[in-house]
Amino acid sequence: MNAGKEDESLEVEGLRLVRAFLSLPPEKRAEVIAFVEELAHMHAQAEESEGTPAR
Repeated sequence: MNAGKEDESLEVEGLRLVRAFLSLPPEKRAEVIAFVEELAHMHAQAEESEGTPAR
């Protein structure tokens, strides 16, 4: 029963993050996107070095 409440909580948190992102000026949004892309790239490299196939 808690799983449904936890899913709802994560959904609400995700919507808050989207709203916060959309409220940023365009140049700050670009910085956020670049940062997330860099993190994803670093994560993919770490998985490759461990032998885990990238998604």
